[in-house]
Amino acid sequence: MASLSVFLASLFSTHPTSRTLKHRPVFGTPLTNPSLFSRRIHSSTSRNLNYETRVAYTSTTGSSVGKDDHTNEEVEVSSWVDHLQKEAQPYAKLARLDRPIGTWLFMFPLTWSAALAATVGSLPDFKALAVLVCASPLLRGAACTINDFLDRDLDKMVERTKLRPLASGTVTPFQGLCFFGFQLLLFHGILLQLPYNSLMYEALYVFLLSTYPLTKRITYWPQAYLGLTMNWGAIVGWHAVKGSLQPSIVFPLFLSGFFWTIIYDTIYAHQDKEDDVKIGIKSTALKFGESTKEWITGFAIACIASFALTGYNAALGWPFYAFLAAAAAQLAWQIGTANFSSPTDCNRKFESNKWFGALIFSGIFLGKVLP
Repeated sequence: MASLSVFLASLFSTHPTSRTLKHRPVFGTPLTNPSLFSRRIHSSTSRNLNYETRVAYTSTTGSSVGKDDHTNEEVEVSSWVDHLQKEAQPYAKLARLDRPIGTWLFMFPLTWSAALAATVGSLPDFKALAVLVCASPLLRGAACTINDFLDRDLDKMVERTKLRPLASGTVTPFQGLCFFGFQLLLFHGILLQLPYNSLMYEALYVFLLSTYPLTKRITYWPQAYLGLTMNWGAIVGWHAVKGSLQPSIVFPLFLSGFFWTIIYDTIYAHQDKEDDVKIGIKSTALKFGESTKEWITGFAIACIASFALTGYNAALGWPFYAFLAAAAAQLAWQIGTANFSSPTDCNRKFESNKWFGALIFSGIFLGKVLP
């Protein structure tokens, strides 16, 4: 990825902005979209020329009357992106290369289905898995890029996001679109290494991730559309190995991921709910309100039931159900302990979903090998 960023830097010459972002408490600053593509990070300032980041951690403690006590502490944080050439850093940040959770969440539906497509009693196709893993950061980066392109005018009005590359002008809209296209071109090139690749499924993938950012303006269910987007990989991954689809397995797997996405992105969206009202952004966090735990508990039951149906139809062995039980416990922990008044806790629960995805993958892998 570092070499990719350097190559892009040679294509698009940029100059880091010299403006400084003033830190505000989380609920005191209008925030932009509750989105996987634009991850919340408590980022306060961006240094001139070297793009080092100063992060302000905000600890929030909810009280029974709904008031929060905020304690702000500035801590200097350096990521590997800060060591790239300065011309490449805006593109790396635009693709969120320094925040891998979104890549994990794109990757799991792809790899779940590719592992499921293996013959019972044998190992999955490791080449197909490797190709899908390599394609995931590019897919996620393209999704973040188009999200920031469509939201650049909103981001300019928000202290927390005004220094994002497209909002600040460090990357121009034309350069952003070129970067978006370049990532998709590389994504397509990687997918061509699969045993089977469908241009139709790939095109639908691109359509979904390109239109998702617009749904946050028109419906309180953008998390449902995000569920379609993130879990389209369940179809792509199976087809990549088999060259066809088996609805009795692929469809319940797709539904499982769909319900899972609604759960984790609803928890995530609770970070921004008060500010989203001010700027007209909609989400299931606002739709569900005080009934959020009841709603996402229902989705969790549907998620685990769909995974169980997937395992049954795929003739998976007992290890799958053992890992599914562990994944269900992890999901119950998320929902049961989530504090929707604490952005820090919501973000922690959201990021814990990498373990849920890993448990499901481990169950599928071992369930195939040990039927």
